[in-house]
Amino acid sequence: MGIAMRPPICLLLAACALFALRDMSAQQPVWQPSPGHTQIPIWPSTPPDARPAKGPETVETDTDPKELVAGKPWLYISNVSRPTMTVYSPTGKNTGAAVVVFPGGGYQILAIDLEGTEVCDWLVPRGIACILLKYRVPAPHLTPYWGAYPESPIALEDAQRTLGLVRFHAAQWHIDPHKIGVLGFSAGGHLVAATSVHTGRIYPAVDAADKVSCRPDFAIAIYPGHLSFGDEKLARPELNPDIRAHLTSDAPPTFILQNEDDHVDGINQSLVYYIALKNAGVPVEMHLYAQGGHAFGLRPTQLPVTRWPQLVETWLGTIGMIPE
Repeated sequence: MGIAMRPPICLLLAACALFALRDMSAQQPVWQPSPGHTQIPIWPSTPPDARPAKGPETVETDTDPKELVAGKPWLYISNVSRPTMTVYSPTGKNTGAAVVVFPGGGYQILAIDLEGTEVCDWLVPRGIACILLKYRVPAPHLTPYWGAYPESPIALEDAQRTLGLVRFHAAQWHIDPHKIGVLGFSAGGHLVAATSVHTGRIYPAVDAADKVSCRPDFAIAIYPGHLSFGDEKLARPELNPDIRAHLTSDAPPTFILQNEDDHVDGINQSLVYYIALKNAGVPVEMHLYAQGGHAFGLRPTQLPVTRWPQLVETWLGTIGMIPE
């Protein structure tokens, strides 16, 4: 009679650990908006100029003490190949205004809370709808996967598509179709400028939402990047050639904010765009601060620059987007 041999308990534990690790690696965390909000795919099928991501979409928390913002960590999404928008309706008295938000991240990642959901937390109590765009950032610095338009068209395509969708659904979402603006940080600030000057779509229309205007009615660029090319010294800054070639007086009223000690996107990023807007006859307001660095979002500190949301609210009132 044979005797059934039981494997040692240590082997069983090792096997369980191996399977657990395999499951953890297979189930990457994915960002989800807060309860009551749903991500809406912006394209009915495969997006134009679709590119494969270098891996599954993931969300991670940056807890590096050197990277904390106002003493807190922040979330970022990587490998986005399926863009979505999340609509946050006003909780305060509806002004009819809406803001499409472009988080920054160098066209590689999206700072989804610091420069995304926290913007919506500020806007909706003030009666302003917030549409958070999770635009495509599928890969690192590899053209045509990465870069500011025209290096890569995908982020601008997603931004134009979202503006059209918001305007197409304006009545349904209780939005004034003439009060739809954009707000972006860093690379998202470049996307603000790109949507402001590229008012004609750069992709073929796919449905009725692409028949309405994708021009923003106002634009807010916070520590923008990818706007100043060439010499970073004050003597010879040059505006991004694509922005320069397409900028006209039809660009929307614009608000710009940047710090002089921003060593990621230097102050010339804002200066050259401000001058070009002024020369084109576009209403523009710019605020420069001595200190504050880069990527501070809306998180308050002792530095005056972190009170910029109040400046934006005042500006929106002066241009007629919200009550003064």
